[in-house]
Amino acid sequence: MSTTALSAVIAATLAAPAMAQEVSGDVVKIGILNDQSGVYADFGGRSSVAAARMAIADFGGTVLGKPIELVDADHQNKADIASNIAREWYDVQNVDAIMELTTSSVALAVQGLSREKGKITITTGAATTELTGKQCSPYGFHWAYDTHALAVGTGGALVKAGGDTWFFLTADYAFGYSLEEQTGNFVKANGGQVLGSVRHPLSTTDFSSFVLQAQSSGAKVVGMANAGLDTQNTIKAAAEFGLVQSGQQLAALLFTLAEVHGLGLDAAQGINLTEGWYWDQSDENRAFAERFQKEANVKPNMIHVGTYSAVLQYLKAVQAAGTDETKAVAAKLHELPVEDVFAKKGTVQANGRMVYDMYLFQVKAPGDSKGEWDYYNQVATVPGAEAYLPVDQSGCDTASFAAN
Repeated sequence: MSTTALSAVIAATLAAPAMAQEVSGDVVKIGILNDQSGVYADFGGRSSVAAARMAIADFGGTVLGKPIELVDADHQNKADIASNIAREWYDVQNVDAIMELTTSSVALAVQGLSREKGKITITTGAATTELTGKQCSPYGFHWAYDTHALAVGTGGALVKAGGDTWFFLTADYAFGYSLEEQTGNFVKANGGQVLGSVRHPLSTTDFSSFVLQAQSSGAKVVGMANAGLDTQNTIKAAAEFGLVQSGQQLAALLFTLAEVHGLGLDAAQGINLTEGWYWDQSDENRAFAERFQKEANVKPNMIHVGTYSAVLQYLKAVQAAGTDETKAVAAKLHELPVEDVFAKKGTVQANGRMVYDMYLFQVKAPGDSKGEWDYYNQVATVPGAEAYLPVDQSGCDTASFAAN
């Protein structure tokens, strides 16, 4: 069955029998659940909450004549805390959908709970392909990026440029494993070798022993399968031990504008990275970024603008469905094209993966930057069809959705 036909089947399965305008509790309530105080606070954090507020305001503040309410919380990168918050939001506060969900272990736990509760999640902050793979959900959607897109973008560029031996420095949880596996598979499929890997705890402060193992491997490329402050601290330790000076390259497999800003161009220059959005790509992006900076005091990265897009698309789906009932809204989320400041000609696969173009960037040298936040040169576009796995290769059992 083709992806188009399969999407039609899923949409038909999820469609509610009645399309009369109906909003539960006379309010549409959205929750932003993410890391607001830890290693990923700059990656998403309060800035993602600001993005969600902007989306609600841009939609008009109401949907189907009912108010839109936003709640948010800090999950502290702990799946049990996130699940408890999500359960309370659903059972007591009547939250309709939860979004952002930084940290893959958190996103998987909350998406699983949401499937049981018959609620929608739209993940923008977590990376694992398991969200639309073996642990997919008829009510789960994955926006912004995933580990496969990062592997194709950053990993592909470096292998083609001669970086054919790799060693991975990996965050010791689901996201890190997935990113290492996806990138390693891509390296090997293109004739390269993976010489080894070492795993580090989330939020560790001392990367010395991990960096020394990477250095002693002799690999041409050290792939940093981590994110946020962990990546920044890895780069600092690599500079201390002279990895780049000794001839090795650093591959930041998940590195965004927020982390480049925090690290500074002196340390980050020359690093290749993949993002799904950059503020200086177009007049539309620049105008949005200027508005966003007034709200959040930073230029947005792909997580922030992806959250804006996810909230906006959810509200469009509620409007189109004529109700906030989960099955009807999920059907519209699968059906509607994604066309906004974040994604052009975006489509949602039957497994919930939103497909749109990604971009390979290289961080500018300090002398090439025209000012604060002018950090990237765009190197290449990675078409969505290449960046993301097709449904039949994702591991998602979409046939099981019929039971929900």
